[in-house]
Parts: sequence; C-alpha cells; structure tokens
Amino acid sequence: MTDKKIIEHTINWIKNIVIDLNFCPFAAKALLKKSIRYVVLQQTTATKCMEAFASELNYLESHSDFETTFIILPDNFKTFNSYLALVEKAEDFISENNFEGIYQIASFHPKYCFAGSSDSDAANYTNRSPYPMLHILREDSITKALTHFPHPEKIPERNVDFAREKGLKYMQLLRATCIE
Repeated sequence: MTDKKIIEHTINWIKNIVIDLNFCPFAAKALLKKSIRYVVLQQTTATKCMEAFASELNYLESHSDFETTFIILPDNFKTFNSYLALVEKAEDFISENNFEGIYQIASFHPKYCFAGSSDSDAANYTNRSPYPMLHILREDSITKALTHFPHPEKIPERNVDFAREKGLKYMQLLRATCIE
C-alpha cells in the first residue's frame, strides 16, 4: 500500500472518529490549519522508528507551524505488546533528551486494549486506529486548548462512556469505513 493511501486512511480516522465523535475536542483545529505532519514508516525496525521519532522531535522544534506529528507504522508492531514496548522507548527518549514538558505521546493501535478491559470492550475503540502510530503532541498546545474546554479531566471518561453506549459493532464498523 502506498504512503498516500495510508495517510488518507489516517486522515479519515481523524475526521470520522477522533473529530466527529469529539474524542479529542481540539483535533479539528489542527486538521483545518493543516498543522499535522504524517510520517509513514513501512517495513521498519524499532531502531529506525526511534531514529524517525528523534528526527520528528527535532523537526517540530524548528517548525512551530506544525502542532503535531503522526508516525504511522503500517507493517510493524502488529501485536499490542510489541507496540507498547516501542511507546515506552519513545517516552524514555523524551525524558532522557530534555523534551519532558514540551512533547508527549498519545498512543493509538488497531488492537489497543485498556488495562483491565477485555479485547471486546467498545471503549478500546477510543484509541484503536487503522495502523499502529505514535502521535507526538506539543504540551503547550494541549494546555492552551484545554483552558477553553469545560472539565477536560472528564474527556477520557466521556469517550469511554460514549463508545460503550454505541457498542462494539458500531465502533468496529465506523473504524472499518476509514480504510475502505
């Protein structure tokens, strides 16, 4: 599959799920401003992924017009545990390289499963993306956006409740439409 098609699927997911279901109340602004970078790493390794991750942090440091980057990993990190190990490496990199408080990672994976939940819990679809991906966010942008949002601490709970109310089949079908 081409990088262009993978990015198209990702944008569909952002529009149809993240924005339309209001899972992230400030994603629409970044999409409209075209301040999202998409980096596709096909047939990659953990080492190459971490190199790209470091490169993206440096890119964001010197390009303030971009709010966020999605590093999309369509061919690797298929198991959720292998993906979580990558997320841990990325978080360690942020901490060890003085990016703490500047950037954070949001994790999305096709098999995302919240701790303590079952694989069939519709709530997992709040973080189930078409492909494994690392989402790098600027912390100051999040902080600014949250000042205009009432009760931001309730966003995750509201998202989980919404997904469970809609049900597993609904959430599965909605995500499936993003890649058709």
